Amino acid sequence: MTTQAQAAPAAQDSPERVLGMVQAINDALDVAMSMDDTVFELGEDIQDPAGGGFKVHKGLSTKFGLDRVRPTPISEQAIMGAAVGAAIAGMRPVAEIMLMNFISVAADQLINHAAKIRYMSGGQTKVPLVVRTTTGAGGGFGAQHSDMLEAPLTHTAGLKVVVPSTAADAKGLLLSSIFDDDPVVFVEMFMLYYSQKGHVPPGDYRVPLGKLRTAREGSDVSLISWGRQVHECVAVADKLSADGIDAEVIDLRSLVPLDREGLLNAVGRTKRAVVVHEAVRRSGYGAELAATIHEELFGELAGPVRRVGGADTPVPYARNLEAEFLPHAGRIEQAVRSLF
Repeated sequence: MTTQAQAAPAAQDSPERVLGMVQAINDALDVAMSMDDTVFELGEDIQDPAGGGFKVHKGLSTKFGLDRVRPTPISEQAIMGAAVGAAIAGMRPVAEIMLMNFISVAADQLINHAAKIRYMSGGQTKVPLVVRTTTGAGGGFGAQHSDMLEAPLTHTAGLKVVVPSTAADAKGLLLSSIFDDDPVVFVEMFMLYYSQKGHVPPGDYRVPLGKLRTAREGSDVSLISWGRQVHECVAVADKLSADGIDAEVIDLRSLVPLDREGLLNAVGRTKRAVVVHEAVRRSGYGAELAATIHEELFGELAGPVRRVGGADTPVPYARNLEAEFLPHAGRIEQAVRSLF
């Protein structure tokens, strides 16, 4: 068995491969289970030949067997309860909750147990659990299958929350999450599963939690986002450059732990900030970021922090209404221009 401390270094000099996000996540799971026999997966229909609803697990049960890639009943409470028990017993479970809305079904196990056990045991009992889940508007899945629920999760002390926006980060952040000794909710936006492809290093490649990524450099305003909306922000920033507005795009990647220093340094340079997220704007995680920036940089800002989020309504099913629900490019651009 290979532990985190004994893991091979990242293959920085190896040739990179172009993978989609689904393939990158599959690669991370393959690498983790090959490195450490305490890592195992559990979730609904994750076994071959299908390999899960989005084919994230394809080939893994054939390679590692059903003891390591465990199909479960359609019961989020059973999945989460078994995963928490396995984690405190010394395993490193990766539990798949097929859609993020269904985390609410298992909220007691996640919020009242997984998030609190290490604290209540005085640090004696670790909970090395990863909860993988996917979500996002834009696919016509309806209100009960499309919510971004990062805000209540980041509000829960004891949980870490990660949202990748690129294939390479999906692999690197997932491997870091699996070998972290605290529970991590790993949020995958399914609209990125097949649209995002990029160079993904092979082997034990890790991206540290709590370190943001500058997706686009700029000097006039900081667009701050995570997941799918990072790419929307980059497109808006490219358009604004034609009018002489040089926009920086910050990809937080890790919401908890937050790269607070990196965030404040970025906004301290540009003096303006717009936070963009898909979740409903009201009481969203963007409000926490806006409050942090105002508290720390109030005297240095050239204008108030703007927030662009989903409309204050359940995600619509009708395609035209669902498109209007999202924080689309026009709304982001309008928020930026209001600061000038």
